[in-house]
Amino acid sequence: MSLTCPQCQSERVHVRNYGKRAGGVVGTIAGCAAGISGVTTGAEAGAVVGAVAGPAGSLAGAIIGAIVGGTTGCVAGIALGEMIDENVLDNYQCRDCQYVFRLPQR
Repeated sequence: MSLTCPQCQSERVHVRNYGKRAGGVVGTIAGCAAGISGVTTGAEAGAVVGAVAGPAGSLAGAIIGAIVGGTTGCVAGIALGEMIDENVLDNYQCRDCQYVFRLPQR
């Protein structure tokens, strides 16, 4: 499907995706923070495992928690950002006349 500018009919249309980008960044940061805040719980579990695996068990748990939390948060943030891009923001910009617009609702 080729997008055309509703003002000048140009096919040189750029998708801005500001909501998707911002959602991904915010989601990643929030997810990492949530993963890291689980360090205390992970440290308790790591202390139990630490008897076998040593102190690296709690550190590894914290790192894995941050990675999993960050990834999950990023995916959720991107999904929310896409909904905002399509339903709230004017997500398309014509490269010829600089007109900013959104697609009509289905």
